[in-house]
Amino acid sequence: MLVFFAFVFAIPILAIFYSAFQRWLQHKEKMSQLIAEQTAEKAAQYAAHVERIEARLRVVEQIVTDGGAQTAAQIEALREAPLAAPSAKRSKG
Repeated sequence: MLVFFAFVFAIPILAIFYSAFQRWLQHKEKMSQLIAEQTAEKAAQYAAHVERIEARLRVVEQIVTDGGAQTAAQIEALREAPLAAPSAKRSKG
């Protein structure tokens, strides 16, 4: 009687639970991959941002360490540069 119960009820129920567990594992794996992709994208964005900041810092360091005559010209160039950048962005978009 116990063998009959095992074949008729227990084995199909275990198969259903196993199938559900496999689907859950696949879902978790897919979610992990999506999170990893998002994290990589954010890391690339932060790296690009840091690179822009470092470039600006190099300019500031150069201005601070250069002589007075060149400093005024570089400051004026920096004042004009942000005005030109947004218009270039608008024409692309």
